[in-house]
Amino acid sequence: MSVAGGWVPAGASDGEIVADGLRVRCVRAGSGPALLLVHGLLGYSFSWRFNLAALAEKFSVYAPDLPGIGFSERRPGMDGSLGAAAGRMEKFLDAAGVNDFHLLGTSHGGALAILLAARLRERVRRLVLVAPANPWSRHGRWQVPVLATGTGLALVRGIVALPWLHAWRLRQMYGDPRRIAPGTIEGYERPISLPGTAEYVHAILRHWRSDMPRLEGALAEIADLPTLLLWGDRDRLVFPQSAHELARRLRRAELAMFPGAGHLPYEEFPEEFNRAVTAFLVQS
Repeated sequence: MSVAGGWVPAGASDGEIVADGLRVRCVRAGSGPALLLVHGLLGYSFSWRFNLAALAEKFSVYAPDLPGIGFSERRPGMDGSLGAAAGRMEKFLDAAGVNDFHLLGTSHGGALAILLAARLRERVRRLVLVAPANPWSRHGRWQVPVLATGTGLALVRGIVALPWLHAWRLRQMYGDPRRIAPGTIEGYERPISLPGTAEYVHAILRHWRSDMPRLEGALAEIADLPTLLLWGDRDRLVFPQSAHELARRLRRAELAMFPGAGHLPYEEFPEEFNRAVTAFLVQS
């Protein structure tokens, strides 16, 4: 599935939804109960290229590019906090006409999904969290404060401008880099260089430390929500050990590990991932 050949499944729509004045790119596919997919930091709807068609067999899937990322609109001074991002997703759902829905988020998008689920508790049916950023994973404890400074903005701009660094970063996310499919690196690089990306990523990092306590508080509000926690046991970005603390706080959580997978099990083992998500979401 190369970038040149396109990755949006046959029969899916690829367009924009205007929410609170922001143009949000969204890929939509399938029919049935609504399922919102929330990608991670510097991901976009492309992240779900191996999952959309399979999930669309049972669900009406909405895969937006989060505002500020991917091919959605960027605006100067956008608030990078999880709370603000959750508010933008609420407005997106309202604009799309989605009332109740299943919710799936990964990495930074998993943390965002936790806040969104707490915010819209009565509208969320089931929650799937794929290695969500959380206060109990120690990765990035020193990098985030450095990158969040004024000087850090220059560093983030440099990171965004270096294609070789994107490739290295992606290899670190896989349990086995030999499983990186052709076109993957190029696909992730496509929107990164768009103006405003580095500034929005920096805004997210500036709020990271203050967002973690809010995230911990939100977990108490969704403790009774049926939740599936999915993790790769070779995840180097959000440590698998932190999954057990999340499972302890979410009383109705199920935890499944993908042996040999890194931070992106939906890319490394898509068939197994799609089966696990579908089996969990179709439960009554």
